[in-house]
Amino acid sequence: MITRLLVANRGEIARRVFATCRALGVETVAVHSDADADAPFVAEADHAVRLPGNTPAETYLRIEKILDAARRTGADAVHPGYGFLAENAEFAAAVTDAGLTWVGPPAKAIAAMGDKMEAKALLAEAGVPMLPTWTDPDQITDFPVLVKASAGGGGRGMRVVRDAADLAEAVASARREAAAAFGDGTVFIERYVERGRHVEVQIFGDTHGTVVALGERDCSIQRRHQKIVEEAPAVVGPQVRQRLHEAAVVAGRAVDYVGAGTVEFLLAPTGEFFFLEMNTRLQVEHPVTEAVTGLDLVRLQLLVAEGEPLPVAATPPTDGHAIEVRLCAEDPAQGFRPATGTLHRFAVPGVTGAFAPTKGLRLDSGVTDGSTVGVHYDSMLAKLVAWAPTRAEAVRALAGALARAEFHGVATNRDLLVRVLRSAEFAAAEADTGFLDRHPEVFAPLLPADRWPLAALAAALASAAARRAEAGVLAGLPSGWRNVPAFSQVTRYAGPDGGEIEVRYRLDRTGALAQWHTDPGVTSTDGPSAGAERAGADRSGQPPTVALVEATPDRVVLDVDGVRRAFRVHRVGSAVFVDGPDGATSLTELPRFPLPTTELAAGSLLAPLPGAVSRVHVAVGQRVAAGDLLLTLEAMKLEHPVLAPTDGVVAELPVPAGGQVDTGAVLAVVNPEEDPR
Repeated sequence: MITRLLVANRGEIARRVFATCRALGVETVAVHSDADADAPFVAEADHAVRLPGNTPAETYLRIEKILDAARRTGADAVHPGYGFLAENAEFAAAVTDAGLTWVGPPAKAIAAMGDKMEAKALLAEAGVPMLPTWTDPDQITDFPVLVKASAGGGGRGMRVVRDAADLAEAVASARREAAAAFGDGTVFIERYVERGRHVEVQIFGDTHGTVVALGERDCSIQRRHQKIVEEAPAVVGPQVRQRLHEAAVVAGRAVDYVGAGTVEFLLAPTGEFFFLEMNTRLQVEHPVTEAVTGLDLVRLQLLVAEGEPLPVAATPPTDGHAIEVRLCAEDPAQGFRPATGTLHRFAVPGVTGAFAPTKGLRLDSGVTDGSTVGVHYDSMLAKLVAWAPTRAEAVRALAGALARAEFHGVATNRDLLVRVLRSAEFAAAEADTGFLDRHPEVFAPLLPADRWPLAALAAALASAAARRAEAGVLAGLPSGWRNVPAFSQVTRYAGPDGGEIEVRYRLDRTGALAQWHTDPGVTSTDGPSAGAERAGADRSGQPPTVALVEATPDRVVLDVDGVRRAFRVHRVGSAVFVDGPDGATSLTELPRFPLPTTELAAGSLLAPLPGAVSRVHVAVGQRVAAGDLLLTLEAMKLEHPVLAPTDGVVAELPVPAGGQVDTGAVLAVVNPEEDPR
């Protein structure tokens, strides 16, 4: 039996495996990079071993270092988690060769499914339906097509191509991204199915020859070909469900599969489905299967690794419906680029469990209050899962919990997830992989710009309450009290879009709000017309009538046109986070007397996040057109193109290829072309 298990991974999956180990009485070992030294998963392990360095190549991808950690701690088994080495046949073989128990499928099965072209050929022979596939771009005459990486997954190296003119660049870009992510730049091309749904089947095999389907999941809501919403069971007819399960079991038996695996299919509107790939590991979205089956899939992994037969011999019945969202550190204001920073608060209301099958609301998180989100790893922070007796109840519960959650200090994709869950198409179970392309409205923030002034007023009143609470003398007087109360208190904030919001308010002698407004002359980057919205005006152009009900340093209640609204206010230095009934916003209090700042050269292009300049495509003195690719920034395993904002001449390229940069660093300077008129 396994007595001490090393998890060769990090974040929430390490914590997930540790939770089951604790329940089973198995000791745990964590390995960690320098960047992860203070991470929650390290603190929760019984033993921890440092892997010197920060990048995956230096740490979590080093087989010899992980095996050395197992020897030093006396571990007798290794669980790979997902990502990193989880689908690396060489790693699986090295673990077993070292005399350790490998909690995963045999190296032979991993190798067979690791090359997607070979996997397609093998499973096509077994009778699993396939899409037309090409390796030579010159063979393609019909579009659209999908370029895919042969190794790895997670949407990296995938490109949809609708026009022959774009194919060569898509293939080249996919090869670069795949090589950077997986060390293998091989790609292939397959037919792209419009309005297709991504449906996958959870399979499990044991060493006694049993392979069983444990149900299916719908993972159609995707951005950049990466799943962000998953649910179980999928909304499909019983005949389609049966055929999906049968095809998945055929795929598992074709490679003598052992352990947890996922067979992924593309379901066409006609009811036809086609094999996409087989993931030879536990999937990120496994909690929804656990929720509806009641099975602990990590426990099953450990039992199978110990040679025990599966406790289930056929597809188990499901109970209710479960939906999962992936909460990621991404900045909506920057096109959902990965975000970094410190999580000052990470709180979700109503959570009933974590890291184990749970009825209700489950939170599997890799972070806690105070965690630092850096640039070295994937941007996913946590998974939030809601189970309910019906799909509609699960959708509503999950959207509500997300909307009320407090995520302070790092930008996230929370608002996008809430809008997806609350959309009519998702509610009707009609979403497919093109959902986000058809619905740009879901990318809008929950809190519209015309509500920012109220949030700013709440922030200003909370700050005033904090100053009163800290006052050594005359603490009972209202903030800003004067014998001649003719002047307003003034507080200035930088809004979510970088524009300025100036709040002016005055309290009377009883502490009630006597007057408030925002300066209509202070506008945001939306332009001068934003002044009316900033003043909190309604559609008639009249500002709302606001009365102060209660103000403490962390809670403000306002009566707005006869309706009470409560705002939660959290301040960290000059940053102010306001969570209200309509949504959340983050503000930055500006100094009353700002210091002079260094003026950037006109045409400066700044790094939107920390990362490394992987390639420079132009030279100083080169003439460029608006939209031309200047250089490529690589961060959190993704490529971020930096484009020329205007026609002009490249004046500066201060960072060479391979150079590391922080947020705000100057990447290039383009001198605009002068208008010949």
